[in-house]
Amino acid sequence: MLSAEQVKTFETQGYLVVEDLLEPDVRERVKQEYFELMETLYAGWREEGLLNGGGARDFWGQLDAANRAGIDWFQPMDISLPGEECAVDTPMHFGPAVFDMVTSARVLDVVETLIGSEITSNPIQHVRIKPPRREMADDEVRAHVVATDWHQDQGVTLPEADQTTFVTVWLAITDATVENGCLQVGAGQYSEMLPHCPKKQTAIADGHIPEEAVPLPVKAGGAVLFHPLTPHSSLENKSDGFRWSFDLRYNVAGQPTGRSHFPEFIARSRSHPERELKDWREWKSMWEDARQRLSARPHIDQHRWDSSSPYCA
Repeated sequence: MLSAEQVKTFETQGYLVVEDLLEPDVRERVKQEYFELMETLYAGWREEGLLNGGGARDFWGQLDAANRAGIDWFQPMDISLPGEECAVDTPMHFGPAVFDMVTSARVLDVVETLIGSEITSNPIQHVRIKPPRREMADDEVRAHVVATDWHQDQGVTLPEADQTTFVTVWLAITDATVENGCLQVGAGQYSEMLPHCPKKQTAIADGHIPEEAVPLPVKAGGAVLFHPLTPHSSLENKSDGFRWSFDLRYNVAGQPTGRSHFPEFIARSRSHPERELKDWREWKSMWEDARQRLSARPHIDQHRWDSSSPYCA
């Protein structure tokens, strides 16, 4: 649980850094799950002839080799479907360790302190594995791979969630530093949604970007908590290694998620604990069913903003 002082800081500043939030054993199991996933992916890429040279032996070497070869390694590791159209075989990852992270008792205790005891796991969630900027192609624009533009989390939901109470939990799997591209927030208080425009990603329109930024380094296992109206972005990764985190969001159960075509579930309910999802395989199946359904229908745009806005001219 958060202290009264931490809650006050979150309410007045719109963000809070919490060290040592994720249980160490859960973080290690998440890492191991991804190491094993990469072994499978890497073997498949080699068999397809997509990689040159000898085989890399560990997760980071394999990830680096895939990145240098221009392989889309991100989507097979993501815990969501993509923003563009999806197919029946669009890859994604839903495993037991990631489920234990999403439903972590420590994480949910903190979320409960901020939004109450009836908690939905919001489907706007992603893995973030940021390569060194010098290794990225100049035309790379994927928001989850390059430095993230300034935005508010409320701004990347659909209007259905404008009255929804939710919080973002940005979990660090590796240390996030200024050098390797940690998050930064806009200094000051924000009580309304700023205009956004399509840029590299959906981002705050020019002229509305915060003038002063506060970097938020956090060690592995720690987290940054965000109010949905808090402007934030990430710095470029100027280090020689990858920076790894997850974006998780939670909202008050029964309120719109802002992406209703994606599956949600009850992560905690003090009033009806029998409604809590406990089986990771059911979570995985929900996303597989969504993929099947969405691949057979016209694409649903996940963002409300387009270039026709007067702010985007």
